[in-house]
Amino acid sequence: MRHLLSVLLENEAGALSRVIGLFAQRDFNIETLTAAPTEDETLSRLTLVTTGDDRTIEQITKHLNRLIEVVKVIDLTDNEHIERELMLVKVRAEADARTEVKRTCDIFRGQIVDVTVNTYTVQLIGPTDKLLAFIDAIGTSRILEVVRSGVSGISRGTKVLSV
Repeated sequence: MRHLLSVLLENEAGALSRVIGLFAQRDFNIETLTAAPTEDETLSRLTLVTTGDDRTIEQITKHLNRLIEVVKVIDLTDNEHIERELMLVKVRAEADARTEVKRTCDIFRGQIVDVTVNTYTVQLIGPTDKLLAFIDAIGTSRILEVVRSGVSGISRGTKVLSV
């Protein structure tokens, strides 16, 4: 099962590599990973997507909590949460296909952020399922390049991930 983990850790050199090393040592896979400083400059928030059964996720959480730099770990999948991902897609858009690409982009609430004679670069923001649906709708034969940010997530309501 897919899990979205939010990890609050000290913003210091090597902290991220120790988290990544923990996953590598135990042969756990990270599907996506985003990291950035928080409102407190001494802390960073790491959001990662991994897969595993409840026992595996429990093991991952326990191992993460043992790292000195880790302040708190929350499995956002267990609670109501919001998740988003940014994707840039460069698509072939020549002649009559330009209108079809534009229409598909509008349906998925994407934005065309760059235009050349033969291509459009489309920006989409949303849950992973929406981004994958856009790729299916536009057709892989038209896609020249895809860049994705990885998932970011936050719990809904007043619950906060803080010290």
